[in-house]
Amino acid sequence: MTRRPTIVAAAARAATFTVVCAAGLAAPLSAQAQQGTVYRCPGPPVLYTDQMSAQEAKDKGCRTIEGAPITIVQAVRPRPAAAASAPASAARNGEGRVDPAQQRARDSDARRILTEELRREEARLAEMQREFNNGEPERRGDERNYARYLERVAQMRAAIQRKEADLAAIRRELSKLPPASPGH
Repeated sequence: MTRRPTIVAAAARAATFTVVCAAGLAAPLSAQAQQGTVYRCPGPPVLYTDQMSAQEAKDKGCRTIEGAPITIVQAVRPRPAAAASAPASAARNGEGRVDPAQQRARDSDARRILTEELRREEARLAEMQREFNNGEPERRGDERNYARYLERVAQMRAAIQRKEADLAAIRRELSKLPPASPGH
């Protein structure tokens, strides 16, 4: 499998690029950039790429880069460390394995903790939904301005959505655990 070079903005090296241009070495770089359209796509992290179509770039809100300095950095493959091979060999020899009874106890503890957290979060969600009152919570005295009221309603709606996402994550974690043993 071959790795493609990563395209990165070289804001910190703009001065170096100017010197390279003055020296007449910029022709190969600009020829390389002219091979395809380079797009700058927003978002953390900002992505610079020439590996997408114009339609994909438009859909993602990317804009073309014209005449901007671009540096191509070859990705370096990390070397396997000698320390990384030691745990692998220990696992092959049976060292580092957890006793099945101890693992069941850990799983049982994890299930108990997640179940308690799920119950608490469900109760908090029910309380939030009760206060939200189907999008029409009671106005408070400091909300004479209707915009403040609407802002609080939007914040409540967002908090409820986050809480529902949290509950879904807890349920996913519970589903990853092995089934509870009959004695527990």
